[in-house]
Amino acid sequence: MIEIGNRCRRQPPPPRVVFEALAEPGRDPYRPWLVLLGDEQRPRILTSTPPTELTWSSLWRRRPDAVVRFQLERSADGGTDLCWILHVEEPVPDESLVGHMRRRLNQLINANLRYTFGQ
Repeated sequence: MIEIGNRCRRQPPPPRVVFEALAEPGRDPYRPWLVLLGDEQRPRILTSTPPTELTWSSLWRRRPDAVVRFQLERSADGGTDLCWILHVEEPVPDESLVGHMRRRLNQLINANLRYTFGQ
């Protein structure tokens, strides 16, 4: 698999809480954060090592080969350093689609998810 994007950002809660939110994105119906677009689908968990690593299946119907790997580490302030890494099989999508996929992950994880934690 080829890495086509990654991003690391701090999330306020500890890794256990962030891991649970990623593993069960619909668990809190009052604070939904995995709001999907028309060309997206709910991911499945492919691998899981609580609370440090989780891999999702593809969000994108037109790229079912894509996978998103999350790595979680406790930060110095007790929160979580959360990294997402996006992988695809050959052929690599064009730059427009790669940009769209990166932006969507960044929006979902580093905006929507973060906002559910009060940030």
